[in-house]
Parts: sequence; C-alpha cells; structure tokens
Amino acid sequence: MYEPNVVGDWHEYDEHAGLRVRVHRLEAAEPPRGRDDAAAGLTYFSVRVTVENRGARHYGIHLEDGQMDVRVGADGEGAFIDWRNSQFIEGFDVYPLRRATAVLYAAAPEAALTHVDVQVQLRVDEVEPSAGCGRAASASWRRPRRPPHGHRAGQPGPPGQRLPEGPDGEGPDGARHRLTRVGAVSAGCRR
Repeated sequence: MYEPNVVGDWHEYDEHAGLRVRVHRLEAAEPPRGRDDAAAGLTYFSVRVTVENRGARHYGIHLEDGQMDVRVGADGEGAFIDWRNSQFIEGFDVYPLRRATAVLYAAAPEAALTHVDVQVQLRVDEVEPSAGCGRAASASWRRPRRPPHGHRAGQPGPPGQRLPEGPDGEGPDGARHRLTRVGAVSAGCRR
C-alpha cells in the first residue's frame, strides 16, 4: 500500500477476491468494563474494524490482539490498547455478502489525538466448501422450531416429523436456545 487509507474508506484485499476491510467510527468513548489503571490520565477512544465479504467464497477471519496497532501524534507513539475491553473477531466464518466487526478501545494523551494511525493485519483462512452446497456446514445458535399444537419439545410428534435435537443453552441474546449441528443447512444454503 503506497498511500494511507482514510478512516471510513474500504481497503480491498488482492489475495482474497471480494474481501475488504474498513477502519471507521473513530470516536471518544469510555470502555464498557471500566478504565484500566495503566491508562490513568489518558483519553479513551474507540475504533471499529469491519471485514466485509463481497466475493463468492467464504473465509475464516481472525482479527485478535496483536494484529492491530494504534499510533498517535506526529511522532507515531504507541497508544495504550485496552485488550480487556476490546471485542475481537476470533475464527469467524464470513459468508458472501456478510460482515464482521471488531471494536478496539485505546487511550492516549489528548494532545496526541490530532493524528491517529491504525494498522490492521488480518489473518484469513480459506474454508473448503462442503459437498453439494458450496459452503461448509457449521454449528450455530438458532431458535428451535415450534412443535405442532399438542406436542411438547422432546416428545415424539407425528410420524416423519423431526424435532430439533442437541444440548440446550443460552444464546447470545440471552434467550433460551437449542444448539443444533446442521449438516446440510448453513448460512441460507439449503439442500
């Protein structure tokens, strides 16, 4: 890259067709789990890094601690990165026309925040497609299908009807869900 990208611009990855990254929403923000003691006297800010897949394949994305660097001020001094409060992308499959976003919390002297540089070193794994579908199957949280009237979950229904199986759990939204391993259905691809 010969010239820097501007915050908010998309950067295309030539090695991975359709994959692009954007650093955006650079703003003053307090961390959700409280300030770190090492950041005493510094001004906190956050920045988002979004990975978008506009190609035909899906990729395994890793954007974790150590893969982002934040420099501030005219001399490019390192900012304090609050790893405890930041949210990373750890081995997430980004399917075509989907996005994943990491949120990074950092702190620096307020006078140095006139110039902020963020460098991202994205790790990408190409995922092999599964037979017949074009995309790999995965386990994901989803709401169980409602059993027909008169039947309760876990009890047999009419012949030929299959109720969801798998261990119960609590999904990311706090609602009770059932984790099901889906072999033929993945990201909207149905056989």
